[in-house]
Amino acid sequence: MRKSLLILALALLPLSLIAQEQEAADAQPAKEKEKSSGGGSPVFTGFSGGMMLHVGYMFSDSPNKIFSNPSLGSDPAYLKSLPSDGVGLGLGGTLRVHLLNHIHVGAEGHVSTMPLMKTGSNVRTGWGGAMCDVYTTWGKVRPLIGLSVGGGTMKRLYVPTSAPIVSPTDSNTIYNASYTKTPFFYLDPYMGLEIDLNSHMALLIRVDYMLPFGRTTSTLTDVAEVKETVKWSNFMTPSGPRLYVGIMFGKLKK
Repeated sequence: MRKSLLILALALLPLSLIAQEQEAADAQPAKEKEKSSGGGSPVFTGFSGGMMLHVGYMFSDSPNKIFSNPSLGSDPAYLKSLPSDGVGLGLGGTLRVHLLNHIHVGAEGHVSTMPLMKTGSNVRTGWGGAMCDVYTTWGKVRPLIGLSVGGGTMKRLYVPTSAPIVSPTDSNTIYNASYTKTPFFYLDPYMGLEIDLNSHMALLIRVDYMLPFGRTTSTLTDVAEVKETVKWSNFMTPSGPRLYVGIMFGKLKK
């Protein structure tokens, strides 16, 4: 009998030791567990993507720059009647990965159209590139600030309200309408708020001011003048602030 009890006690001893170790592990603070296991903060903490609508106020200091068309002339009354600003509307999308619970890195693309003069004239801008921002978390709200870098194209269509009278004997070509397509490089600083709607969906509100740099003159001008004035460091207009509102979907946080 004693021999049987001794064998039973020896058999239960390892189970007792395992139970004690498990109890101690459960009582160990989470940070100490992470340290003892050799782990650290995860680098990849989520991913997200979605669509955004935007509206913006675009402006320039001259109608010639709005339409990129020096052939508009120099008549003060006519130039004064042409717009030098307007409202742009558009949409776009973004795809992001989340790093260290404080960084978004990804890519985005947008298209924006600014209608002008009610004649079909417009400035249409398309752009896309890489984006990166840093954010912090306040409950369900994440304020963020970042920068997007990339390239795009600005398409300008000018349709006059009335066509000029051209003499048949005139050897010069007069363009009643003009269309130019200009590539550009841009820097786009932005800031915003991301508000969690649930664990996989958030409302993103963002404000930016895109800075496009590219050709500012039209190919309708004299070739020599183009060679003198075209500089890829030129700041292009129209440009101005935009407000974006969209929904992000994905794994928003760890």
